[in-house]
Amino acid sequence: MKTIIKNTFLIILLLGASNTFAQIITGRVITAENTPLELANVIINGTTLNTTTDANGDFSIDSAGKLPFTLLIKYTGYKTERVAITTLPLTPLSIILSEDNQLAEVVISSRRRIEKAQNVPIPISVVSGKQAEQAGAFNVNRIKELIPSVQLYSSNPRNTGINIRSLGSPFGLTNDGIDPGVGFYVDGVYYARPAATTLDFIDVSQIEVLRGPQGTLFGKNTTAGAFNITTRKPSFTSGANFEVSYGNYSFLQAKASVTGALGKKVAGRISFSGTQRDGLIDNVATGRPTNTLNNQGIRGQLLYTPSENTNVLLAADITTQRPDGYAQVVAGVAPTQRAAYRQFDAIIADLNYQLPSRNAFDRKIDHDTPWRSNQDLGGASLNIDTKIGQGTLTSTTAWRFWNWDPSNDRDFTGLQVLAKSQNPSRQTQFTQEVRYSGQISSKLNAVGGVFFIDQTSKTNGTEESGSAQWRFSQSTTSEKWKTPGLFEGYGIKTNASIHAVSAAVFGQLDWEITEGLHILPGIRYNYDKKDAHYDRQTYGGLETSDPDLIALKKLVYSDQNFAKNTDATDFSGNVTVSYKASDKINAYATYAKSYKPVGVNVAGLPTLNGAPILELAVIKPEKVNHYEAGVKTSPFNNAVLNVTFFNTDITDYQTNVQAAELGVNRGYLANADKVRVRGAELDASFVINEHFTINGAATYTDGKYIKFINAPLPLEETGSAVSFKDVSGSELPGVSKWAGSLGGEYTTAAKLFGNLGKFFVGIDSYARSEFSSSPSASKYLVVDGYAIVNGRFGFRASEGLSINFWARNILDKDYFEQLLPAGGNSGHYAGVLGDQRTYGITLKYSL
Repeated sequence: MKTIIKNTFLIILLLGASNTFAQIITGRVITAENTPLELANVIINGTTLNTTTDANGDFSIDSAGKLPFTLLIKYTGYKTERVAITTLPLTPLSIILSEDNQLAEVVISSRRRIEKAQNVPIPISVVSGKQAEQAGAFNVNRIKELIPSVQLYSSNPRNTGINIRSLGSPFGLTNDGIDPGVGFYVDGVYYARPAATTLDFIDVSQIEVLRGPQGTLFGKNTTAGAFNITTRKPSFTSGANFEVSYGNYSFLQAKASVTGALGKKVAGRISFSGTQRDGLIDNVATGRPTNTLNNQGIRGQLLYTPSENTNVLLAADITTQRPDGYAQVVAGVAPTQRAAYRQFDAIIADLNYQLPSRNAFDRKIDHDTPWRSNQDLGGASLNIDTKIGQGTLTSTTAWRFWNWDPSNDRDFTGLQVLAKSQNPSRQTQFTQEVRYSGQISSKLNAVGGVFFIDQTSKTNGTEESGSAQWRFSQSTTSEKWKTPGLFEGYGIKTNASIHAVSAAVFGQLDWEITEGLHILPGIRYNYDKKDAHYDRQTYGGLETSDPDLIALKKLVYSDQNFAKNTDATDFSGNVTVSYKASDKINAYATYAKSYKPVGVNVAGLPTLNGAPILELAVIKPEKVNHYEAGVKTSPFNNAVLNVTFFNTDITDYQTNVQAAELGVNRGYLANADKVRVRGAELDASFVINEHFTINGAATYTDGKYIKFINAPLPLEETGSAVSFKDVSGSELPGVSKWAGSLGGEYTTAAKLFGNLGKFFVGIDSYARSEFSSSPSASKYLVVDGYAIVNGRFGFRASEGLSINFWARNILDKDYFEQLLPAGGNSGHYAGVLGDQRTYGITLKYSL
């Protein structure tokens, strides 16, 4: 990491020495007291062209069109300034913003044009990069604490699911065979792997979270919502930021970013982020802590402006993670309906073993199989924007990869039950999107495009039994289970692959029927094809010709081999009616018909009489009917209050089932007949006076299986006379009835080491009620509700030195983020622990 930092800083010095050569409009945004304003929005009105000011308040922007035009300059707490440009200025502009304590007029680009978030008839939450940094949100898992409609569950990067309104990914362990229902986009590039959401943010400008189906605006179909993340772009004005954080548990995070002109028409930006931290869980077997952080990422961008109407942006990034984690701690033991000798406590007693602690929050493990969660993600993209007529034609071409190299202890004990559990994977994807967005007439705007993705995912896995496997798998009283060496080294080697192709045509109109009244129809046509191959071969263990011993081995693992290919087409769409009654009230209603593509199982299938149940190899596509109504208001000056009501009905809901069979690795996919999610959301922001701001959000969600008659058994019913259960009417996993966030900040003008800035004190809180952590509700796998409080104080300056003292989980609350049964459903279950109290200091220097 030190080498990367050294090289990055060298590049920073080289780029920082560059001068501005481009024949473009430049300027500086300052206050009446001559204080530069960093990250002010500068927009060419009526276009998608925009930029932000640097730490000196400087900006540069291509004129991009015929004169005249108007610049809009927006910044939190200041009046929006409009500057008419009739001739190209020969000297940099000097723009003074007047403070009026108004809330920021947040602008977004999710509808492929720059517009105010309050004017968009979509429930959307916006977090600026600056807000995320101040709140300590360096990845999506932290963003959920600011936007309670977002849920993220991760037992390791591969097994990560991101949901909006409790929909998007099946709760539990990840299966490569289905598509996520929440789109994740960075600078217009779709990231197909949910593992991307565990990465550290690198130089983020803004995070837009859209809720509800968005398939008529984005290339990849999204049934639950989308993350639209934009990074800071290269600037022709030189600038640099350096940041370092120190905290307890040896937390160290370094960030750096530099930008500047490389020629008359070329600008560059390079950004780096590195994070390290000691482990938060003690492994008493190895004598060292586990669940460390060890992340490094770098992102480079080149901007080429061949003409005033065209921008070409080439970007590349790579991120590596090398943590010693993500270990889970035994959280409890559930009695099953198996015979007494098959209960967990009876098993470990026979093996003369005891857990290091029965209290998960002692944070002690004795796992004997090393935890490894190595992953590499990266790629390159080429984005071309060119102004044609009254709109912009955009082409986004990208290639990305994901490499996953794990090792897990899926029995969660110090016993050699599973000596190996590792399924290394490699995924590659190529995407191409071409999109036009513009004004057709004075009352009609349109977005239309085509999208294509080709992705391949390959897994070469190994799972191997150890010396204690016989006792955990023992299902009869036969003495032959005790045969020495019968299961030691006995395992499976898996080769699985999926080749998936998806293509789509999509579009949406925005027609202003009369002043303030808009109708927005959208349509999408999708084609999806998936080819899956699964081959699993047993190996090792005791070499024997005894048919009884062979039969016992096959009760643990058996060979499987199947190939499936499937394709499907679908028409979907939506229609929205919105009415802006005044500048303070914007109401809307939406109906959307959406779908999630067909799925395939590639993690092993349940067996019947020793043979895999091939009917489960292909999973039906989800069919979604979504209704929504909301109102965005500004009830008085310096206030925003938005309310949304929603109802989503899903037929053939794709869910993940954790099987009692050890060989069904990571569970298998199944369809629930019908699911319904309904609820309400509230978002509010207030500026009390020149010193105090308050923001909050709350969501109520009621998610139920309307019909699911062949659901898996809950953990405590493992071993009963039936194999499935009717759970119709029960709650969906991962759904809290209530969730909310509340925060506030006090600021006052101050000076530190001669730099003008603001002293600040802020606090943020997040809470959620209990939720089920099992596809079929189990009284043992219920995560209790919890609330956490985070705080910060310090000095913030637009240039020079800023200091931030911070603490997370100030009250040191013990809580689980997820519960999951051990492989084989022996009765014990593990927990993903929330972090205990952490604290530290962040120093930032801007040039």
